[in-house]
Amino acid sequence: MSGEFSTRWVALGDSFTEGVGDPDPSRPNGVRGWADRAAERLQAADPGFAYANLAIRGKKLRQVVAEQLEPALALRPTLVTLYAGANDILRPRVDIDALLEEYDAAVARLRDAGARVLLFTGFDAGSSKIFGAMRGRTAVYNEQVRWIAERRGATLVDYWRFHEFQDWRMWAEDRMHMSALGHATMANRVLGVLGHDGLAEVPEAPELPVLSVRERLRENVVWAREFAGPWVMRRLTGRSSGDHLSPKYPALTRL
Repeated sequence: MSGEFSTRWVALGDSFTEGVGDPDPSRPNGVRGWADRAAERLQAADPGFAYANLAIRGKKLRQVVAEQLEPALALRPTLVTLYAGANDILRPRVDIDALLEEYDAAVARLRDAGARVLLFTGFDAGSSKIFGAMRGRTAVYNEQVRWIAERRGATLVDYWRFHEFQDWRMWAEDRMHMSALGHATMANRVLGVLGHDGLAEVPEAPELPVLSVRERLRENVVWAREFAGPWVMRRLTGRSSGDHLSPKYPALTRL
C-alpha cells in the first residue's frame, strides 16, 4: 500500500523512462534504464522509499496521459517524473501546441495532488543526419515544456543542454535510445537535479572505433535493415514496439 512509504516515486512516459537500450534480462520487460538506476540509489539512502515505473515503449503523449495518469495518482506519489512527446514529434504531422495543452493539464493534476514533478526537455539531435530534421520541432516542444514547468512549479531536467550526449557511446545500436552508459549518465543527471549526493555506477565507456568510409556505409546499411526499416513498418501499420507489454513496476516496490 502507498501509505507504507514516506517517499513514493512514480515514473511516467515511453521507452526513455522504461529503459530501452539498457538491456537486463533479469528485469521486467528485459530492461533496466536510468529510472531504475536512480531509484536504486535513492532507495539505498531512504528506508521509506518506494518506486513504480508505468512507462511503456512506443507510447505517444496522449496515450501516456490517458493510460498512466490515473494509475499514478492512485499511488499518491510524492515525486513524479514525466517525459512524453518524442514519439509524436517523429510523426509526419503533429500539433505540438494542442499536445502540450493536454500535457499541461496532466502536470497541473499531479501538482495539485501534492507531488513534486520533474519534466524533461527533448534531446538536441542536431548532429544526426536523420533525426536532426526534427530539431526545430523539438525546440518548440522544449519552449512549451519550460513554460509549463515555470507555470506549474515543476522542476526541469534540461536534456537539451546535456552536451555529453553528443558522444555516440551514449547511444544504443538502434541510434534512437540511450545505451547503458547513457542511461547511467542520465540517472546521475536526475539525481543531481534532485539534490541527491550518491551517484549511480557508470559503466566503462567503450573505445570509439575508427571506421573507413566503406565500413561506415556497411554499418549504416545494417542499421537501416535491422532498426530503421522495422520502425518505419510499425508506423505504417499502426503497430507499436510496446504492444502487449505491461508496465515494469505497476505497484510501488523496493527494487
